[in-house]
Amino acid sequence: MEQKGSVSSPLDIPVPRCSLGSSSGLHYGSLINSVSSLAPLAADKPAISPRRAYIAIAVLCYVNLLNYMERYTIAGVLSEIQKFFDISDSTAGLLQTVFICSFLLLAPLFGYLGDRYNRKYIMLCGLSVWLLTAAGSSLVTGSQFWLLVLLRALVGVGEASYSTVAPTIIGDLFSGGQRSVMICIFYIFIPVGSGLGYITGAGSANLTGDWRWALRITPIMGLVGLILMVFLCPNPPRGAAETNGDGVTGHSSYMEDVKYLLKNKSYVWSSLGVTALAFLTGALAFWLPTFLARAHITQGLRPPCTGDTCNSTDSYIFGAVTVATGILGGALGTTLSRHLRDKLSHADPLICAVGMLGSVPCLFITIFVASSSIPATYVFIFFGELLLSLNWAVLADILLYVVVPTRRATAEALQITVGHLLGDAGSPYLLGVISDAIRSSNPKTHDWNFRSLMYSLLLCPFVGILGGVFFLITTMYITEDRKAVQRLVEEDLHPQERPTPDSSMEMSDKRTV
Repeated sequence: MEQKGSVSSPLDIPVPRCSLGSSSGLHYGSLINSVSSLAPLAADKPAISPRRAYIAIAVLCYVNLLNYMERYTIAGVLSEIQKFFDISDSTAGLLQTVFICSFLLLAPLFGYLGDRYNRKYIMLCGLSVWLLTAAGSSLVTGSQFWLLVLLRALVGVGEASYSTVAPTIIGDLFSGGQRSVMICIFYIFIPVGSGLGYITGAGSANLTGDWRWALRITPIMGLVGLILMVFLCPNPPRGAAETNGDGVTGHSSYMEDVKYLLKNKSYVWSSLGVTALAFLTGALAFWLPTFLARAHITQGLRPPCTGDTCNSTDSYIFGAVTVATGILGGALGTTLSRHLRDKLSHADPLICAVGMLGSVPCLFITIFVASSSIPATYVFIFFGELLLSLNWAVLADILLYVVVPTRRATAEALQITVGHLLGDAGSPYLLGVISDAIRSSNPKTHDWNFRSLMYSLLLCPFVGILGGVFFLITTMYITEDRKAVQRLVEEDLHPQERPTPDSSMEMSDKRTV
């Protein structure tokens, strides 16, 4: 008999008890489409012990930390890279854009594979590509900027495979409040990794006198993560946490999965909110250290950068602030969610809306006060990032409880694609283009060099307002959409209460023997 959840084969397609007939029967929330009709035989129930699950979450969090460290080490040494390759703001922003573009273009592919094949092997293959290309990008010479751009694009292969699949594994290892906590811990490592990326990038450049070492630290640490994943990360059956280990599976085409998600209003509107959040955080993460460095120069607090390495104080401080606000914001968002969810069924998107809208005045003040007071600027950066960090873990939890288990990887992939395509794929480059256009009127003064970037950053608060509106709209649908998924899972646990299927469902007894 075929073993569900085995990690011994790259194929992970257990045969269901029965299959749904056509896409016409796949309406979201319909009781006809109960996941009970997709459950494998009880004899195939795998056992993932709590101890093994906790070890797995530790490994997944470690690799997630490295993913985001690697993503922002370039931002920590951006001034050195611009000087080394002699590139403008818009060209520098292109480094992040090509990385995000490859990331988002490959995410749907890994989402499709993640709902059908062995997720552990998918992550291992992707991370292997990530290690090789990330390390290779540190060997590029000054005349080969095009090669650095190409390698940064290939780094997106590994991150697309991991970011798409890893949250669905966590969703299959834990359920309920415990899953919310584990998702919180996992997503806290987004801002923590980002902050450490600035710190390790700038620190490596200062210690060695060569910015290339900033791109070599995470691949070295990543090799350890790859080995840990081989031996310690399981591949649980999809939906195992909701079905007491049974797991669920089903036969549906990719287009049927997409149609299902597009009919899920909570998923659609929250994904638009994620897009606005990605635009905002991507632009700020890439440009704020450089913005702060230019603010010091325009105030006469620091001389312009002339050597091979520039003053990295702002990268250190901004990285530390990002780490602190990531931990505090993620924990606060999850705590608020757990305490308010029973009282307000729409608490989660409401928390996200408050975080987005509350950050807007902080961002406005940050942009305008930087020209006169650096300490005050850091205070408002702290509060702005704290409010934005409320969202990460809560958003991941929303996706897991409004989407059925067999379509979560596809849901993650599409959310990543849309969020990055319209969000942080273009925001660093767009702000660089705006900054270059403004600076072209007076390119030789350091003050105008600062103000051109300042004016381009004004786009961010307006995107924050838009994101807050998207999350407020999500509150209108979240309750009903969550209940629909709960009904499907409850029917799986109590099949005797399931209504008799009508003729719109094609049932076939396809048991594995």
